[in-house]
Amino acid sequence: MPFLPPELGAAGAAILVVASFCTSALTAAFGLGGGLSLLAVMTAFLPVAVLIPLHGIVQLASNGGRVVIQRRGVAWAALPPFLLGGAIGALIGARFVVALPEATLQVSIGLFILIVTFVPIPRLGVLGFGGFALTGAVTTFLSMFFGATAPIMAALFAQTFKERETVVATLAAVTAIQHALKAVAFFAMGVVLWPYAALLLAMIVTGFLGTLAGTAVLRRLDDRFFRLVLRIILAVLALDLVRRGVLGLL
Repeated sequence: MPFLPPELGAAGAAILVVASFCTSALTAAFGLGGGLSLLAVMTAFLPVAVLIPLHGIVQLASNGGRVVIQRRGVAWAALPPFLLGGAIGALIGARFVVALPEATLQVSIGLFILIVTFVPIPRLGVLGFGGFALTGAVTTFLSMFFGATAPIMAALFAQTFKERETVVATLAAVTAIQHALKAVAFFAMGVVLWPYAALLLAMIVTGFLGTLAGTAVLRRLDDRFFRLVLRIILAVLALDLVRRGVLGLL
């Protein structure tokens, strides 16, 4: 089919375009879940060599649109330190040549998310410049290899911010920064994505429409229900990480 890479048929492209809408709506409503879900779908249709870069660009556009729509909820003071830390993390990640112990990292990250989600940690309530910078550095570095690290940031932000709109909007802003840094790093490494330009454009458009739909849902949610669903999503994602890590260690 014209405008599509040879390994991706029309049916596969259609599935990815629809998935972009659905996962963007999920993330706009609850702050996370969409990035990992979209990555899982894309894995079934795209080559490994372009999977993470393509996912990063789609997520950059999706989160950028979410920042514009939900801009009133963004904790803008958190962005400069996150950008600083994220730049350092992306620089290190782009040059990292030693194979990471993926299974060990999956178990560690999964357990960390569970602890932060269900165990009150007072210091997270006053996460300052250093905390946001460290979060930016660590999560951006990890995202160079895993593609989506929003659960880590969501677990931290859920305890840092009281308003659900602030949790979701600030998570969108820092995730957009993270994906922008990743895109720069991948292009600097010579990754070529022009054959996927039409697919990217279609996924970006439907992703923005999904963001509009999800934001409408967010504004109608009860705060306690939002936090309950957020915890459930975090727990499911964390337990799946632990499961995959344990299986990888066996």
